[in-house]
Amino acid sequence: MHYSAAMPAAAPSCPAPQQPPALLLAAGRGERMRPLTDTCPKPLLAVRGQPLLQWHLQALHAAGVRRAVINTAWLGERISAHFQDTFSPQGAPDKREALSISYSHEGRDFGGALETAGGIARALPLLGDIFWLAAGDVFVPGFGFDAAAAQAFAASPMLAHLWLVPNPAHHPRGDFGLSPEGLALNLPPDHPGPRYTYSTIALLRAALLAPPWCDIPPGNPQGLAAPLAPLLRRAMDNGRVSATLYTGPWTDVGTPQRLQELNTP
Repeated sequence: MHYSAAMPAAAPSCPAPQQPPALLLAAGRGERMRPLTDTCPKPLLAVRGQPLLQWHLQALHAAGVRRAVINTAWLGERISAHFQDTFSPQGAPDKREALSISYSHEGRDFGGALETAGGIARALPLLGDIFWLAAGDVFVPGFGFDAAAAQAFAASPMLAHLWLVPNPAHHPRGDFGLSPEGLALNLPPDHPGPRYTYSTIALLRAALLAPPWCDIPPGNPQGLAAPLAPLLRRAMDNGRVSATLYTGPWTDVGTPQRLQELNTP
């Protein structure tokens, strides 16, 4: 992984930084995955022998993250029943280093999912100022939630740092541009420059969910639903979003065909 001028790398002599918590997005209905998701929430669908969401939990634990929040809606009680309140990989030597898990139950509290920004705003009281974000329906087995990246982000003026990926076949136009300086760009539709796809993995600052970027009250007590992309685009227009291009394996597990391809030896 390289670090741009927009998000400088931590000095090698620094002690290992403490990791911020993570928010894993697991509230979606998974309409395109039906009928598989009629009885199983998408994050619990098996990918290469274990629930899809477990791949993120393993990577977070390996990176030293010790606290995660999972937001739920559709069949959310099955997710909390499966993972409960701690996660520790099988064979981990010290159970005291387990990853603690708490939940933001949007379905229970409001009858359905609050979209990405609404869900993040709801979970903010459990997260703090800086946190990792990852969607529970992407498979990215080689990604490391790097503590040095989190430390560099914390020292920067950025509101978000996104990991972008080369555009998959089902999303050829991508989402955002990437400047040579490492800034994410909100390119107009007719811009000839390349775009990349947002991987759904990011580092966020809680200030992105506050004015002037977002007008949802802290903790989203009314359960307002709102997407994340408009907030990111406004922040990009003000030079407050950095990005890294990630070229390792990445799959948006959005259809039964993609799930089958991942599970085919």
